[in-house]
Amino acid sequence: MFVLGKNEKLLSVALVITLILVGCGGGDSADTASSSAEVAVVENPVDPSTAGNISGSVAFAGNAPAMDAIDMSAEPVCADKHASSPMTQTVVVNDNGTLGNVFVYVKEGSAIEGMQFPIPSATLLNQDGCVYTPHVVGVMVDQEITIRNSDGLLHNINATPTEQRGFNTSQPVNMDTSQDFGTPEVMVPLRCDVHSWMTAYVGVVSHPYHSVSDGSGAFSLSTLPEGEYVVEAWHEEYGTQTQAVTVTAGGTTDITFTFSADMANAVVPMGTPIDPHKHAVATDQQ
Repeated sequence: MFVLGKNEKLLSVALVITLILVGCGGGDSADTASSSAEVAVVENPVDPSTAGNISGSVAFAGNAPAMDAIDMSAEPVCADKHASSPMTQTVVVNDNGTLGNVFVYVKEGSAIEGMQFPIPSATLLNQDGCVYTPHVVGVMVDQEITIRNSDGLLHNINATPTEQRGFNTSQPVNMDTSQDFGTPEVMVPLRCDVHSWMTAYVGVVSHPYHSVSDGSGAFSLSTLPEGEYVVEAWHEEYGTQTQAVTVTAGGTTDITFTFSADMANAVVPMGTPIDPHKHAVATDQQ
């Protein structure tokens, strides 16, 4: 039998230690590189000099439906904040015949697939005068939403998404609550269980290309890589519409979506039926 001498034993031990250190060090480097690649986010993933834009408006065809007045007589603190009788925000037809509160976003686009965008700073959703302002808001995945109670009374926040866990929290007087959503979802309904008329909708997407039509019906999606896209417009009463859009470097593509009152009576109004997941609570269940 071969017996190792003292020197051979020392060399063997040193060799084993070296192999262990090399093996561990190599593994750590690979893991670290892999982890860094997974979490790396480019500050400006799109070159503005070669990007394009989408702009447009949301038109409303026909006679504007009457907006329902909200009875706040039981909450004079909130009623006093409104110069005139507050109205529901379900359908807001602007003075120029356009439609407000329409969430417009890039639904599909191979040019942005796999891109990691910086998460914007927090956006504000305010409970003021017993109304959620804005009524419709868009955020990116993991973007913080600051929900503020600006009223001198109790509210709560009941979020009922279908693609992720919801939340239902109380909102004491003059308090801020921070929330975020970790999965894309269009749309996430919010309501206040204390005041049944208080509703809002949050559109959650994985990129910054989203907008809400304003008081003139306008929206814009800026700094997109050139390519082919599908843009969707969502309205809580009239469902969805989509358009195929080509974005060219340095150009602006103009598009128009048109909704009308009779779309609310359709089984599937221009795409997705409103409240397909039965978020709404039946009157006889409240």
